[in-house]
Amino acid sequence: MASRPEQFNRSWDAIVVGSGASGGVAALTLAEQGARVLVVEAGPDLSEGEAFGNEPANMWRRLTGITSGRHRRQAQHPGFWKTNPRLYADEQLHPYEHPPQRPFLWTRGLQVGGRSLTWGGITLRLSDEDFAGVCVDGELTDWPIRLSDLAEHYGALESMLGVYGARDNLAHLPDGEMKVALPLTEAETCFAGEVRQQLGYEVIQSRGFAPHDPDRDGAWPRSSSRGSTLPQAMATGRVDLLSDHMVERLVMAADGATATGVIAVNQQDGSREVYKSALIVLCSSTIQSVAVLLRSSEQYQSGGFVDPSGRLGTRLMDHVSTSQFFSLPGGAPKPQMPLSGAGSFFLPFGRHLDGVDFEGGYGLWGGISRFDPPNWLMRQQNRTIGFLIGHGEVLPRASNQVSLSDKVDRWGIAIPHIDCCWSKNELAMTAHMRRTIAACIQAAGGQAQPIQDLFRLPLIEPFLKGAVALSDQAAPPGYYIHELGGAPMGNCEQTSVVDERNRLWRVRNVLVVDGACWPTSAWQSPTLTMMAVTRRACLTAVNSLVE
Repeated sequence: MASRPEQFNRSWDAIVVGSGASGGVAALTLAEQGARVLVVEAGPDLSEGEAFGNEPANMWRRLTGITSGRHRRQAQHPGFWKTNPRLYADEQLHPYEHPPQRPFLWTRGLQVGGRSLTWGGITLRLSDEDFAGVCVDGELTDWPIRLSDLAEHYGALESMLGVYGARDNLAHLPDGEMKVALPLTEAETCFAGEVRQQLGYEVIQSRGFAPHDPDRDGAWPRSSSRGSTLPQAMATGRVDLLSDHMVERLVMAADGATATGVIAVNQQDGSREVYKSALIVLCSSTIQSVAVLLRSSEQYQSGGFVDPSGRLGTRLMDHVSTSQFFSLPGGAPKPQMPLSGAGSFFLPFGRHLDGVDFEGGYGLWGGISRFDPPNWLMRQQNRTIGFLIGHGEVLPRASNQVSLSDKVDRWGIAIPHIDCCWSKNELAMTAHMRRTIAACIQAAGGQAQPIQDLFRLPLIEPFLKGAVALSDQAAPPGYYIHELGGAPMGNCEQTSVVDERNRLWRVRNVLVVDGACWPTSAWQSPTLTMMAVTRRACLTAVNSLVE
């Protein structure tokens, strides 16, 4: 898919940094409006076989990645154990820092398609309740947009991508333009009925992508940019793709008010080259985009751009989470209905929780009878297995931030230093999540159990000791892979980094459209909203390019 630099005509209207969920939308949106686009991706252009691999080779790669230190932090996430570890960045080649006492588990996907290749595929809209923001230390932090600003873009994306879900008529979780919801399993239907009857909680079918079907979808999952937006963008003939090149920083004009291009570092030999365009769109994931901006700012280089708010890099967020496996009487039917973004369920509480001692809201995501292994791996026969995962809203606190370390990577790029920890608010929310999870399992007649008591896990069990996913405490920031903030949108340059059209306040031809632009985290899975924000911002910006 990627082009070679010598093939480029080097006449681009826009440069899109990153090729994941937001990058694919940006490239497609700009190209469909007539713009010439260069997509710059830090990682390689993998074939389907290289990206997905197979077992047992993937297991061998996991074990060697952990023991060598290449994947020691990212192996804490359960997704690492389900996919090819090649889709997780080499931590030795791409280091970062955090204070020893405040761990941050940063998961990165450095390849064409980015983290969309490992995305769970849940597509939940935000509501006006979420856009209204939260109050932190006496200051209201809200969004400069509302649902009406994104509704058109949500709908266009949902229709194009073909996501599934029901119309639940919940004011705090707006319905979308979706295909008929996938069915719940029999065990999930029983669970939902008991929870509704005994506890009065709403249980809905999840919204998102069906399991990947190569016969229907092709080799790449439709939930990935490689299976949807990127090939469509490339088919316009107006998009070039440069892989294995990491953008280090923006190139600024002498007046400091315009970016003329980017400096990209070849990951094969460390050489640097300038790529020029009239518009720059940052979609390289929250922390990576913030790092590019920091390296481009006056704080770190002479002639860099000015951030009047002084908030660049601050107010980093990730959804706080906790999880619990459980078992129910009765064996699971074979074959099972596989787990997916649409093949699962939610308890979508949001902020509608009574008598809580914290700000913000949360939801519980779950699945039952979707992943039971063969009988010989089950420690208990005639039981079916389920899980519940809480993920909750995190407050935007100034003390949670990304800065640049004095240390550099192998090519001399200053690496991120991430200083982020949970406050009393998030810890109180986690405790409430665990009580709610326990109540739901009890109502359904289930038994909460650690995964080691449910499954025999050859080769993996030594790595489960001390795993954050199995703790009854809140997993460290970064674990849920929903990092947000650092360059928030706002209504004035004194309190935000980008404006309501996602432009840097003092550099209007630079758009920040990934999770970095979020002022608050809400509780919903953020990817669909990132894509909608990207589409809106690019449609607005492209008008000035093609007039």
